[in-house]
Amino acid sequence: MLESIQSLAAGFAAAATLQNLLYCLAGVIVGTLVGILPGLGPIAGIALLIPVTFGLNATSALIMLSGIYYGAMYGGSTTSILINVPGETASVMTCIDGYQMAQQGRAGPALAIAAIGSFVAGTFSIFGLVLIAPPLAQAALVFGPPEFASLMVFAFVVLSNVTGKSLVKALMMTVVGLILGTVGMDPVGGNERFTFGSPYLLSGIEFVAVAIGVFGLGEILVNAAKPPGQLEQRVLVPRLRDLYPSVTDLKRSVGAILRGTGIGFATGLIPGPAPVIATYASYAVEKRLSRHPEEFGKGAIEGVAGPESANNAATQSAFIPLFVIGIPFGPVPAILLGALLIHGVTPGPLLISESPDLFWAVVASMYIGNFILLLLNLPFVPLFANMLRVPKKVLLPLVMLFCMTGMYSVNNAVLDVWMMIAFGVLGYLLRGWAYEGAPLLLGLVLGPKLEVAFRQSLMISHGDFAIFVTRPVSIALLAATLLFLVYPLARHLVRICRSRPHAPPGASAPGSGDR
Repeated sequence: MLESIQSLAAGFAAAATLQNLLYCLAGVIVGTLVGILPGLGPIAGIALLIPVTFGLNATSALIMLSGIYYGAMYGGSTTSILINVPGETASVMTCIDGYQMAQQGRAGPALAIAAIGSFVAGTFSIFGLVLIAPPLAQAALVFGPPEFASLMVFAFVVLSNVTGKSLVKALMMTVVGLILGTVGMDPVGGNERFTFGSPYLLSGIEFVAVAIGVFGLGEILVNAAKPPGQLEQRVLVPRLRDLYPSVTDLKRSVGAILRGTGIGFATGLIPGPAPVIATYASYAVEKRLSRHPEEFGKGAIEGVAGPESANNAATQSAFIPLFVIGIPFGPVPAILLGALLIHGVTPGPLLISESPDLFWAVVASMYIGNFILLLLNLPFVPLFANMLRVPKKVLLPLVMLFCMTGMYSVNNAVLDVWMMIAFGVLGYLLRGWAYEGAPLLLGLVLGPKLEVAFRQSLMISHGDFAIFVTRPVSIALLAATLLFLVYPLARHLVRICRSRPHAPPGASAPGSGDR
C-alpha cells in the first residue's frame, strides 16, 4: 500500500509536467466535444485521433487518448440533457430524467450534478485502481499461455454476447476479425500468410484503417444518409447563473452518486460495454430505492446523478483489466490496446514492474483530467451547447477530411486511405444489416495474441490439447465460456416450452376420442 502511494506520487510528478498537462487538457477537451457531438462517441473519437499521437512518446499518447475516453463520458451528458440526444450510448439513461429537468427550466442543476457525480466517481475509481491493480498484477503472473488462451476465448464469447443484439451475428463478426488478424507474418514461424504477394500486407491489416473506417467513416456515412435537419434540434442553453444546484438537489444526489460509483467500478471489472451496463443498473437501483419512484421519468435528479456517476466509474475501472492482464473488456479499451501496441507498449502483468513511469503517470493524469473536466464543464456548458448548432452538412465533410488526412499520416501511403474507405463502406453496411463493428475490432486486436498463446501452449505440451483442461484456471475459464454459449440456447428452449398450451388433467389427446 505504501509503495503504491509513493509510486502514485511519482506519477503525479510526471503527469504534472507542462507537456503532459497540455496533452491531458487537449484529450479531455476533445473528448468532451466528441461526447457532445451526436454520431461520434469515444470509439470513433479515439480511432480518429490515434494518428495524431504517433509523434508523441507512449506516456503522453496514452494520457491524451485516455482523456478522450473519459472526457467523452462527461460530454455525452450535455446532449442528453439539453436536446434529448445521447452523445454516446452510455448516456442513454441520462436522457430520461435529464431532459425532463431541462424542460422544467432546471438544465443547469442537471448538468452540474452530472459533472460533480462524474468527478466524485472518477476520484474514487482512480484510488480503487491504485489499490487493486498492483496485487492483481502479481496474481496474474501465475498465468501461463494456456490460461491466457482460455481467458481470451472467454473474453471473445462474453463480449460478443453483450455488445450486440444477436449472439450469432456478434460471433460471426468476431470470427471475421480473427481471420483479418491472420493476414501478414506468422507471429511464431515468421512465414507469409494471405498476403497474395503484396508487400503492403506483410505487416498485416492496418489496425488504424479498420478502426477509423468502421467507426469513424462508418458513422459519417450513417449520419449523411439521414434526412436533412434530423439532428438540428432546438438547443436549450442554460445561463451561467442557473448552473448551480440547490442544497436539496445535493442532498438527494449524494446517495445516488456513491451507489453509482460502486456499481460502475464493479461493472468495469467484468467483460462487456461496462459504462452502458453500469448506467442501466444504477438507474434501476435508484428507482427501486427511491421513496418517490413515481418521479423517475419526470425529472428526478437521482436519475441523472446515479447513471452519470456509474458511467464515469466504469470508464476508469475498465483500465484495470487492460493494464493488468492485457485484455480489453470492452470496445474502447480494445482500441486503446491497439494504440498501446502501436507505441511499443505491451500491457499485461509485467507492465507495472517494467514500465512503472508510464502506468503511474497515466493513473495520476486521470485524476488531473477529472479535475480539469469539473472546471471546464460548468463554465463552458453554454459554449459546448452551441457546438450542437453546427449544421451537419458542414461538420461531416470536415470530419471526413480529418479522417483521410489522419489515415494518410500513419504510413504516408495512399493504400492506407483506400483501406480505410473500404472498411468505412463495410461499417456502413454492417449498421444497415444490424451487425456490430466492435466484435470485429476485438478479434483483429486480440486474434494474434490468442494465436501466440494457443501455439505456445501446444509447444509446452508437445501437441497435447489436454493442457487446456488439466490446469484449474484454464478449465474454469473454458467452463465459464461454455456456460455463456449454452445459457441463451437453454433460455430460448425454456421460453418455448412455457409458451406451449398444456392440456388440462384428464383431457384426451386430439383425435383419440370414440369413433
